[in-house]
Amino acid sequence: MSAGDTLLRRLLQRQPPKTLIAAQALSAPGVGLHIQLDAAGRVIDLAGPLRHALTRQALHAQPVLLRDYLMPHSCLSIEGTPADWLGHSLDLDFHGLGDQPLHLRGWVQPQAEGWLLQLLDIGDLLLERRQARNREQCQLLSSQISEQLRLCSLPRLPEVMAEQLRILTQRLQIPCIAVALLDDQEQGWQVHQHFSAADAPQLWHNGQRLGTGLDTLSGCTPQQLIRGEHPRLNDYFGNAEGFVVPYHDAQGVAAWLLCGFYSVQQRAPDLNHRDWLQLMAALAAPLLERLREQRHHLHLERLEALQTLLGTGWWELFSDRHELQLAPSLASDLGLDHGRLPVRDWLEQVHPADREELNARLLDLRNNSAPLLLCTRVLRADTAQSPTWYRLQGQAVGAGIHRRIIGFMLDISDIKNQQQSAAMAHARLDNLIASSPAVIYVQRYVEGALQPTFFSDSLLPLLGFSLAECNPAMLVERVHPDDRNQYFERTRQLLRQGSVQARYRMRDSRGDYHWLLDEARLLRDDLGLPVEAVGLWLDVTEATQAAEQVRQSEERYRILVEDSPAMICRYLPDLTLTFGNRPLAAYLECEPQALPGVNLGSWMSPEQREAFVSRLSQLSPEFAVSTAEINLQLPGREHAWWIWSDRGVFDDQGRLLEIQAVARDNTEVRRSQQQLTQSAKMATLGEMATGLAHEINQPLNVMRMAIVNVLKRLGNGDVQVDYLTEKLKRIDTQVQRAARVVDHMRVFGRRSEIEQQPFNPLQAIEGTLALLAEGMRGKGLELRVGETGFDVQVRGHVDQLEQVLINLMVNARDALLARREADRQFQPWIALDAERDAQHVRLWVEDNGGGIDPRLLERIFEPFFTTKPVGVGTGLGLSVSYGIVQNMGGRLSVTNSQYGARFCIELPVLPQV
Repeated sequence: MSAGDTLLRRLLQRQPPKTLIAAQALSAPGVGLHIQLDAAGRVIDLAGPLRHALTRQALHAQPVLLRDYLMPHSCLSIEGTPADWLGHSLDLDFHGLGDQPLHLRGWVQPQAEGWLLQLLDIGDLLLERRQARNREQCQLLSSQISEQLRLCSLPRLPEVMAEQLRILTQRLQIPCIAVALLDDQEQGWQVHQHFSAADAPQLWHNGQRLGTGLDTLSGCTPQQLIRGEHPRLNDYFGNAEGFVVPYHDAQGVAAWLLCGFYSVQQRAPDLNHRDWLQLMAALAAPLLERLREQRHHLHLERLEALQTLLGTGWWELFSDRHELQLAPSLASDLGLDHGRLPVRDWLEQVHPADREELNARLLDLRNNSAPLLLCTRVLRADTAQSPTWYRLQGQAVGAGIHRRIIGFMLDISDIKNQQQSAAMAHARLDNLIASSPAVIYVQRYVEGALQPTFFSDSLLPLLGFSLAECNPAMLVERVHPDDRNQYFERTRQLLRQGSVQARYRMRDSRGDYHWLLDEARLLRDDLGLPVEAVGLWLDVTEATQAAEQVRQSEERYRILVEDSPAMICRYLPDLTLTFGNRPLAAYLECEPQALPGVNLGSWMSPEQREAFVSRLSQLSPEFAVSTAEINLQLPGREHAWWIWSDRGVFDDQGRLLEIQAVARDNTEVRRSQQQLTQSAKMATLGEMATGLAHEINQPLNVMRMAIVNVLKRLGNGDVQVDYLTEKLKRIDTQVQRAARVVDHMRVFGRRSEIEQQPFNPLQAIEGTLALLAEGMRGKGLELRVGETGFDVQVRGHVDQLEQVLINLMVNARDALLARREADRQFQPWIALDAERDAQHVRLWVEDNGGGIDPRLLERIFEPFFTTKPVGVGTGLGLSVSYGIVQNMGGRLSVTNSQYGARFCIELPVLPQV
């Protein structure tokens, strides 16, 4: 502290004098500011070096009050006259140059002609106190942040880190803040955690890579770490203000604190570079420590998992205590309760056949430091299990008192089992060669000929002679005369191409002929010259005879297929026919020879073909059968419906080669269903007749009243063109209304289209309301129509879906009217709503009629089942409706809600193209 600061502190702590000050004090050299006041507190004169720092340096023509020189909040400290201020220390803020307040402290003393106010500058003292207070708060904040990060659990570390960044931004009013750490490869910096205020743009995001540009800032001064002072910082802040703070550890800079949209000189003038480094250390030090702890835990977990997967683990021998320590995973794998046990107990776990050798090797390792490498079997705690093979390896590490005996155990049961399996397989192979019905032979290449040098033991049981009796001439003699040319060609092809497969007959010692499948391969030396031929003879007599039987069976199968009443065909994946039986040709009025080459898709509409091909694409070797009803458009004939069953034929790689199909004509059944649907539709129109008549009578009554009013005007001679025009427009509107009802009845009554078409199900809702809404409201029923403004497409018939909705609403209407007859206070309503998701659209029809008897819910969709009185209703409405929805690929269901019955029509949504 300087001598001036010491003098200032003594002056500030001095009590105001009680004696008068001579008037000459104003003109004497001094420090601070001296103000001469009159009895009323008006400024008479100013003196002292601080008068130049005031905005009002010259005296006014008329004396002004002292309060005119002060900041507004200081005026309260000088209430009254100078006599009232005597004996009090005054802290006053004057208007300084550049709108900066001038902080002064002093006291007032009487003098002969008035009062003298002596003031000293305490701005530096206040600044020092403010900085000390901010530094204490900064230290407290740093300790709190560090404590929170050190005490939290590892899973909550990101959450706690984000919370501490939020607290830091609130305390220091930083809009955007981020902590950057080295990435996993330590090749660049990336944002580990960031926080942005709600009203601030987001400069960074978690995991954002910042590159290596921050490395160039490690040697910069604090002033250069502000954006604008170093060009590299523009890459991270752009046009925004900001600065960065490094954190150093033993290896150098380990973390960076980035503050965006933040002018550090203006926002935090009281925090110096050391304070920022302290805050950064409070964030980074515990964070890096916890991250290293987390990586250590992950490393241990990975090591433990690796040991568990490999069935391995470490062990350590304590020779002074004759104890053995096993890794926890190894002890658990062996079924031991503790990892540390006496050596003798450990030897008890070893298979008796390996126990003595292992004990000797351990003694040699302990006494002579001889490396241990041994494969041994270990008995598990559960003696029912077979022993486990382990590879034990150990060595002595260090010397003297620091000498340790450590090693590892590796589960090699799989390897041992494979070795045993290989030995067993080799033994089985030897036995198989000796006892196999196939004869394995070797022929040595000698001067352009193949001489037999080896035959397996199965030669004698098969043909009745041995190797000693075999020579080329004898073999040729035993070949069937009709197959000798093929036998000679077999030898030539083997020598020419290096491999051969042939089939011929050979006579055994009893004189019987055997069909032999001969497969051989020629082996050559490094120069490409033939050395020997290795091959086998396989007796395929039974297979050849079976093939002949199969050929005969195929002929019978062909006859069966041709005479079958079902339509049978085969076709390629591109729908081209390769075969069709006579019933199929007869149905198509052509010859069977004309069917191959015809494409099935030519008989289908584009939609039908697309659905057909899509169904074929789902066939697989595991699910090779598919059945569907298809619609054909045969030339010059009506539409035909077939029940079509496919079975795919696949190759070894699972590729579809061909499809075998069986078809059954279902045209009459389909037409009967259409007639039933049409009948149900007409019955629905009949049930709606009263409501439709009301719907038509309403516009007729309006037109009649309009005509009567016009005729009265004409009879009175009062002819006004505007009046007549308005009445004629009203009549035209009602005519259009009635026409729409009649047109919709005509469209609804028509037969449905043959093929299903895409349409918006909301059209069916609009048509239903057009036919039923006014009639139901006229009967006192409230219609509650939900939000149906979405656009969606389903496949089917819009008039049939409208028929389903009409059936449901008419049934609900009848039930509600019957209940109202019994209870006049009852207020009936019907709700019609729609909703959709990614796969389905659902139409809901609900009423408040009390619901359906739960015992009848399972039978509600059965044909001819009705809850209405005898003679009322056919019992087909819901059954037909159920079939309509099912044909569209959907589902019609019913449940009882809080108010009444709730029907749901669920239809699959067509994917958008």
